[in-house]
Amino acid sequence: MSLGRWRSRGQIPFALWLCIVVVYPVASLLFRLRYRHAERIPPTGPVLLVANHVSVLDPLACARLVFDAGRMPHFLAKESVFRGPAGTILRAAGQIPVARFSTAARSALAAAEAALRAGKVVVVYPEGSVTRDPDWWPMAARTGAAHLALTSDAVVLPVAQWGPQRVHDYHTKKLHLRFRVPAEYLVGEPIDLSARRTEVRTGRSIDAELLRETTELMMSRIRFQLAELRGEPAPLAVHPAPRRERRGDISGSAA
Repeated sequence: MSLGRWRSRGQIPFALWLCIVVVYPVASLLFRLRYRHAERIPPTGPVLLVANHVSVLDPLACARLVFDAGRMPHFLAKESVFRGPAGTILRAAGQIPVARFSTAARSALAAAEAALRAGKVVVVYPEGSVTRDPDWWPMAARTGAAHLALTSDAVVLPVAQWGPQRVHDYHTKKLHLRFRVPAEYLVGEPIDLSARRTEVRTGRSIDAELLRETTELMMSRIRFQLAELRGEPAPLAVHPAPRRERRGDISGSAA
């Protein structure tokens, strides 16, 4: 279901066209996409889209969601994705590499902040990588998305997704290649961060407590929406984030 028109996508660089030529048909073949409230993605202006992470294929389906809503997505992703010719194209297309666990991660946040100031849509997976929860509920999240939310004027949209894990099971590392697998997306109401942003602008430091509070607010909304998609209550306990990444883990990053 295409909800957008070319009116709001603006000038599309050649590298971004190359990404569209690959991503759009592949996502169409792999997934039967179903959107709820995709109209909540504004046609213009900065948007920080925060989503749960269930598969390494999430960016394919999520890119379609944003594109069908009439916008162009800019993802924060791990630096390992940006290798070789494909990495060159991704950088030229405005995608943002994150060098995790290093001082260079700060430059990724700065690039994302610049993209938001330019009125773009930035997509972040706050968990940092595919959830390790055995039942695919969101695990403990990192705070990079919260930092972006507090330091920008972007509309912050929580998005729950369910379905891409049926094609690639991260837990078993198995690809179940099927076509038109249902993948559902629920775009929530914008998160009101006006009070917190005012505090920051009037001198409150963005400390660990504020980042944790903001992160939990975003993730609680995502968990609630995912429960709606799945038709079952979310567990009270949140699965911890892994201490160490798996070899070959190339999924998204919240810095």
